[in-house]
Amino acid sequence: MTTFVDRVELHVAAGNGGHGCASVHREKFKPLGGPDGGNGGRGGDVTLVVDQSVTTLLEYHHSPHRKATNGQPGAGDNRSGKDGQDLVLTVPDGTVVLDKRGNVLADLVGEGTTFVAGQGGRGGLGNAALASARRKAPGFALLGEPGESRDIVLELKTVADVALVGYPSAGKSSLISVLSAAKPKIADYPFTTLVPNLGVVTAGSTVYTIADVPGLIPGASQGRGLGLEFLRHVERCSVLVHVLDTATLESERDPVTDLDVIEEELKQYGGLEDRPRIVVLNKIDIPDGQDLADMIRPDLEERGYQVFEVSAVARTGLKELSFALAGIVAEARASKPKEEATRIVIRPKAVDDAGFTVTYDEAEDVYRVRGEKPERWVRQTDFNNDEAVGYLADRLNRLGVEDQLMKAGARAGDGVAIGSEDNAVVFDWEPTMMAGAEMLGRRGEDHRLEAPRPAAQRRRDRQAERDDAQREYDEFDPF
Repeated sequence: MTTFVDRVELHVAAGNGGHGCASVHREKFKPLGGPDGGNGGRGGDVTLVVDQSVTTLLEYHHSPHRKATNGQPGAGDNRSGKDGQDLVLTVPDGTVVLDKRGNVLADLVGEGTTFVAGQGGRGGLGNAALASARRKAPGFALLGEPGESRDIVLELKTVADVALVGYPSAGKSSLISVLSAAKPKIADYPFTTLVPNLGVVTAGSTVYTIADVPGLIPGASQGRGLGLEFLRHVERCSVLVHVLDTATLESERDPVTDLDVIEEELKQYGGLEDRPRIVVLNKIDIPDGQDLADMIRPDLEERGYQVFEVSAVARTGLKELSFALAGIVAEARASKPKEEATRIVIRPKAVDDAGFTVTYDEAEDVYRVRGEKPERWVRQTDFNNDEAVGYLADRLNRLGVEDQLMKAGARAGDGVAIGSEDNAVVFDWEPTMMAGAEMLGRRGEDHRLEAPRPAAQRRRDRQAERDDAQREYDEFDPF
């Protein structure tokens, strides 16, 4: 059974916003007391949070589809809908978030670091919030926006100060077990370790973490064996430690050749050229191992490597190695620039930025309108309600969409699409220069909510209507 997973594809879906409510207040002796429709609730977000107690992505390997709850719709009597509950997904320290194309969206390092993977949809406004001096009783409400849905990839890169690299059965896991309190599986056959092991080492006043990278063999950087799956775990380390087996039972291998092979794989993988290297000659408790170590040590030191002879079984040479690693780690930590306080960067919009664009799509033979506001307004519109459609026309006209369409060369009857190619609202454009309420005059007003006219005014109005009708009759001459 799989117990360690360091790469998964996750499908996240934030909650949809609740629809606004169109309602008119009614009570005894006051049947039409004005609009009182409440707003819809916000949809829940999907958020990734680093949790030190989580060490694997196994949970998302078995359940890759995650969705937050939707916001509730508004109700009458100015009652707003309940917001959807945010979905919090815990991930290990060192998790990298990528999109489907491999672009890095976030690098989550440090307890409590968060990233919003899916933004919840906004709730729609009720007709009480849409009421104004010109639109006293809107007969419509705005729809809630859909939540953000996307596919992301989570990759775990172990946060370790020291990375042990080497051939299988070189003794990496044994070193971790004696340097720290970790208890990895150990045996004398290749590929014992199938997952990275992580341990914590204390050397004087320095505490650092150490990890091994299993499965490194020739061709690992191109996908042979398991090395490619785990090479990402050395990217964050401060120092690389080559663990060489001086008592190998394979006649065609020798420690120096092993070192060259592993270095070539690290070079092919890339990004690790600047990391300091240390060489550990392991298994010197075996007579042949000590003899071989004495033979190759001068050659390694000539190459510039710092060499340590150790025995994980006999526990010799470990103290010197541990303090040497602690010194390199402390130096690397001191050389890192201090994190500056978070700065707020204000980027004002350009003076000529209209917030949308109008382009002609020859393939579809439509003028395409793209922009955050127009696309959001379209998503909020109930196209089964003529008044809501007119309200959308008002908003687009005030934003300047109609002016830009005319400048782009659009003519009456031309197709106009608002939104992306796969999710757009398309209609035939009829230029008006005045849209919606400006054109219709009194859309959205309910005359029943106005104060009653005095009896004398009503009589004068009726008499004026009769006079107009009589005048039209007198002026009519069929011949």
